[in-house]
Amino acid sequence: MIEVNGLTKRYGGVTAVNDLTFTVRPGHVTGFLGPNGAGKSTTMRMILGLNRPTAGTATIGGRPFRRHGAGLRHAGALLDAGDVHPGRGAAAHLSALARGNGLPRRRVAEVLREVGLEDVARRRVGGFSLGMRQRLGIAAALLGDPPVLLFDEPVNGLDPEGVRWVRGLFRRLAAEGRTVLVSSHLMSEMENTADRLVVIGRGELIAEESLAEFAARGARDRVTVRTPDPARLAAVLTREGATLSPGADVLTVTGMGAARVGELAHRDGIVLHELVPRAASLEEAFMELTAGHAEYLAGDRR
Repeated sequence: MIEVNGLTKRYGGVTAVNDLTFTVRPGHVTGFLGPNGAGKSTTMRMILGLNRPTAGTATIGGRPFRRHGAGLRHAGALLDAGDVHPGRGAAAHLSALARGNGLPRRRVAEVLREVGLEDVARRRVGGFSLGMRQRLGIAAALLGDPPVLLFDEPVNGLDPEGVRWVRGLFRRLAAEGRTVLVSSHLMSEMENTADRLVVIGRGELIAEESLAEFAARGARDRVTVRTPDPARLAAVLTREGATLSPGADVLTVTGMGAARVGELAHRDGIVLHELVPRAASLEEAFMELTAGHAEYLAGDRR
């Protein structure tokens, strides 16, 4: 389990993380979301003891990570796929990590096989594509067979097959009872991978809840209606309290379910060509709830 309590990090007059508190529990894939500059990478580095917090604590299994001997046995992480000496081979890189953490040499071959790199084990990392480096970083995280795993933007550079493989890997690790924290800016990826979310903005907590709870409270469901008489239908729905975004012959309705829209149209003899309910997406919820927490905005004149 990962526990973050009152975590704060300041760089001079800039506060990157501000009094942040959350818990990442085993048995779930927890997505770690936030706009660019929200403090996600800084938080993960403090959890792993790479950055010292200004205030607060971050623990893995009840202890700061620095106090765990043979750290890879307790937590594995992929933070930067490019953080490997380009002249070293994949197997040599993992072997050095294994020696430093007292791990058996057989684990090198095992994790290379698991991530699909066994055929390039001796190839120098400098010749790897970004996707191959991501796979090597995941192999390093798995090397100590740890109960806690952290991944920062793990699908960058992966092809569709690789993305599907990573999704399955994370779900399997969580099903084994491990704690899995995945940082990503891809909302579609979180919809397909995460069970729970921790969302931050400008270094502060915005939400800590299930994926469904976050989507439900952040954005309303919509109904798309296509009709040859949009003006008349719009008048009827507005009188009944719905909110509409008009199009040519298509209306987007919020604040009213599809069944009620159909009932009102039938009552007034309005022909409908299409009536489609659409649940709020994670991306819509994220954009709505983090709108005031983005560090950089297109067209910002500040």
